[in-house]
Parts: sequence; structure tokens; C-alpha cells
Amino acid sequence: MIYLRSLLFYIWLILITLIFAPLTIVLVILPFKKRWPIITTWNTLAIWGAKVICGIRYQIKGEENIPSYAAIYLCKHQSVWETIFFPAFFKRSLAYVYKKEIDYIPIFGWAFMTAQQIAINRKKRRSAMIQLLEQGSQRLKDDRNIFLFPEGSRMPIGQKGQYKLGGVRLAIHTGKGIIPVAHNAGICWARNAFIKKPGIITVSFGPEITPDKGLDDKALNAKVEAWIENEMRIIDPQSYHDEPKKD
Repeated sequence: MIYLRSLLFYIWLILITLIFAPLTIVLVILPFKKRWPIITTWNTLAIWGAKVICGIRYQIKGEENIPSYAAIYLCKHQSVWETIFFPAFFKRSLAYVYKKEIDYIPIFGWAFMTAQQIAINRKKRRSAMIQLLEQGSQRLKDDRNIFLFPEGSRMPIGQKGQYKLGGVRLAIHTGKGIIPVAHNAGICWARNAFIKKPGIITVSFGPEITPDKGLDDKALNAKVEAWIENEMRIIDPQSYHDEPKKD
């Protein structure tokens, strides 16, 4: 039954992608603010399909920590689910920082390019950082949230990748605060797994972490990492063998 539901869900994803990917490209003639609600309907339908077909629901923790202004969000990365979810969840448009290779995927990549995200070439670290700082600053000025996955790649549940410095450097460069985000999407939609398991995903938003004077990028990054990894042990204790640290 789970296999069949997963198969039906992928058919659903293919159908809505065949509709919205070409539509996104065609709608490039419209101003971005008018396009965004239309193109992110795909995200809303995908999350709806995951809920109805696969039984993947979600709950929000710390919603009071979401600011009323554009901010930088540094998020745990376990699944594809979270990348689909956030554009549907936020009323304010957002920009993901992603590897430029995605742009070369026929139709999907081209559609992604029209959404004015931030594509970087990871092989050229210096130019990638310049792109992030320049384009990230502009997106924030345009009142758009910036989303980064500091671990870079999706991590299996219960594991942690190396937290990269791009997001905190953008925060220091712009003076904007960071909202750390933890979630356990991997328990339902695991990395590289065809099967989608029913369950409730918890998405937890932490208090804003500001780039205080005298705090360098590594120290700021450590604060973000500490909150996210500690929160992971609270929302998904069965995947971790150590206890969350008390404040």
C-alpha cells in the first residue's frame, strides 16, 4: 500500500510539473511579484498531494519567531520536502541559494531560473561567495527571504554535515538576522528514497540570531549550528543517541 501511494504521488508530481514548468517559463513576461503566487501553486499542490496521497502532514513550532520582515533562514537539510514546502508556506517570496548545475535540467531547470533564485558555482568558491553576497543583498532589499542549507547536501536522519559559512557571511555583510530552522522531514521523505512514509513532520523556527559586533563568521556559525542540532534532538529524539543540551 505504501509503495502504491508513493507511485501515485510521483505520478501526481509529474502531472503538475508538466503543467507548471512550461507555464512558469511563459509567465516570465509578467512582473515577478505577479508571477510568484502563480508559480508557487505547484509547491502548494505538491504538499497537498503528499498529505492526501502519502499521509505526510506537518506541524509548525516557533511560528512566533518568524519576523514580519525579510530575513536569512538557515535550515537543516534532510529531504526534498522542505525545499518544496517553504515557498508554499511563506506569504513573502523567497530565494534559495542553489548549485548552478540545476539550471541545465531541461524545463525544470529553466523554470527554476525564471524564479529569480541565487545560482552559484560551487567549484569557484571565491566567485560563488561574491555572487551570494551581491545577489543575496539585493534579494533582501527587494523584501525577499533568503534560504540556505548550510550543510550543502541532504543528510540522512540522525547525521550532521559540515555547516558552511556562506549564510552567516551574508548576515554579517547585510546586518540581517538569522532564523535557524530545524525539521525532521527525513522520517517521512528520506534522502534518495522512493517510498514516502506517512507521518507528521515538525518544522521548528528558532529565535533570531543577530550578527553582533565583534562576533566573527565562525562564532556566529557555531551559534546557528548549536541551535539547529540541539533542536533536532528535541523534535526527533529517536534518531539521536545523545540528549539535547540544556540552555
